[in-house]
Amino acid sequence: MEIGQLKGKFIETYGGTEKGIRVFASPGRVNLIGEHTDYNGGYVFPAALTMDTTVIVRPRNDRIIRLMATDLDDRVEASLDRLEEYRDLKWGNYQLGVADQLQKHGYKINGCDMLYHGTIPYGAGLSSSASIEVSTALALVSNGNEAFGINKPINLVELAKIGQKAENLYVGVNCGIMDQFASAMGKANHAIFLDAKDLSYELVPLNLKDSKIVITNTNKKRSLADSKYNERRSECETGLEMLKTAFHDVNFLGEISYEQYNEYKYLIKDEVIRKRVEHVISENDRVLKSVDALNKGDLQKFGRLMIESHNSLRDLYKVTGVELDTLVEEALKVDGVLGSRMTGAGFGGCTVSIVKEDAIDEFIKQVGKNYEERVGLKATFYISETGDGAREIKDILD
Repeated sequence: MEIGQLKGKFIETYGGTEKGIRVFASPGRVNLIGEHTDYNGGYVFPAALTMDTTVIVRPRNDRIIRLMATDLDDRVEASLDRLEEYRDLKWGNYQLGVADQLQKHGYKINGCDMLYHGTIPYGAGLSSSASIEVSTALALVSNGNEAFGINKPINLVELAKIGQKAENLYVGVNCGIMDQFASAMGKANHAIFLDAKDLSYELVPLNLKDSKIVITNTNKKRSLADSKYNERRSECETGLEMLKTAFHDVNFLGEISYEQYNEYKYLIKDEVIRKRVEHVISENDRVLKSVDALNKGDLQKFGRLMIESHNSLRDLYKVTGVELDTLVEEALKVDGVLGSRMTGAGFGGCTVSIVKEDAIDEFIKQVGKNYEERVGLKATFYISETGDGAREIKDILD
């Protein structure tokens, strides 16, 4: 959909003219490897996608925010002075949580009308929520800066942190920082090697040669807030406390090497907790090996590490399920697939696979057919490009 069409929809919804309208977008992300490590102070390796959330925004002369989406009939109207009242909204709570956190962090924002258009499948593990948060933050801050005559650069890393806080404190999901960071800071043809402990990062060129990223959606309905995500986080915190008897100054599992873990894993008496911790620490090690492999152009090794990651998420972290496992099993039967794994929080959502370009048609045909026969659901396939992070746009949507 083009910007002109979205502006037309905006005016049809809210009335008035195009005067004052601005357009912002922020992408979804796929995590290539490094799952459930970010909230454990570990490494992650996401890439921003060309699927995104676009926000059309126009300022108002009051303290009211109105929200609409192109795929929903409902309209949300909220006062910036009573944001605590809207936490339980079915839709709109992510946006209003961002507004709440922006004000608490000292940003001056004003009322506005906003129209959302998303191309990221919801609930698929591709960070549609983070995309909404970051695009909302950029739109509100840009709109507020203009209204109040504030002329200073916008810190996208800070907006990513605010998006995370909104999801943690307003929506009630204990997500890590990876999703918002990737949405804010992504760059086309690159992945982000991010240390979640201190947000230091490196943009790594993503040279896949004659291969492509193929994302496959299980189309199993999932909700991050209703999943066992928070339970896993709690289990990791318990494991960390047990290991602290040997590592007194450690604040995150991500600070413990795989070698150190193997030496002291006996301190974790509970088998379930030990499995959760082993996944996190071994996955952290796989991220480091993956970055090294890609820097050396070794796609075969990267693919093997992706497979090891999925096996760990299945056997140790227990966040896959029959749908994701079936997609990975069927993907690995296809010639030309270098690697495949679940991506995102799990319990449904998507897999990410690295597939030779000349094998993609067969991949879609074979995996789709066998998945439907085994599970009874139709998979959706996206041949994805990597894209840029949060930005103001004036042209045609990607």
